[in-house]
Amino acid sequence: MKIQSVFDKAFAIYGKVVEGYDFSSLLSTLEANSKKPSDSVIYVPSVDVLEAEPVFAELSSNCYGGMPIQVGYCNGTNTKLNCFEYHRDSEIDIAADDVILLVARQQDIIDGQIDSSNTEAFLCPKGTAVELYATTLHYAPCSAKKGEGFRVIIVLPKGTNEAKPDITVKNDEDKLLWALNKWLVAHKDTAEAKDGAHVGITGENVDIIDLL
Repeated sequence: MKIQSVFDKAFAIYGKVVEGYDFSSLLSTLEANSKKPSDSVIYVPSVDVLEAEPVFAELSSNCYGGMPIQVGYCNGTNTKLNCFEYHRDSEIDIAADDVILLVARQQDIIDGQIDSSNTEAFLCPKGTAVELYATTLHYAPCSAKKGEGFRVIIVLPKGTNEAKPDITVKNDEDKLLWALNKWLVAHKDTAEAKDGAHVGITGENVDIIDLL
């Protein structure tokens, strides 16, 4: 595996760089109001001070065509894939630090399984925002430098990642539903798998530590 850039043509399969917005105040607010753990990853779906930023309304009206959205963050230190998730809508990631995104295609999940060799890695530089398309498999970002953490703004439709709805399973995809608007496949060697997530990533659990 090589680390590519979100500005490379190869990223067009998975998403695009979001341009035309001033995220400087949003990122400053994130840095002032969130921790960056050195030994774990934390995710908070919705944060009032982030949603009070003027760019919040612009993202809702422009990026999501007027849909209600939430702005939260994913911070920490990480080098492993662990799981893949996807949503029914695009996700906007805005990097407060250099970060590496591990991604694959939903289309490559066959019978609930995807080999980890389908994973690609892309560097998203500090200050850059990207849209990850609905069919792009992703999970927690990875550190771009060994031993260094990251902060990333996560924008999603409102309610995403809240409690899983109570459903009657009608097909195999329903077995992947892990939270509201969140379908998940896990590697067997993860906490998510131990908690009951569908084990659907075969092969090695990708770890980019040696690429940093």
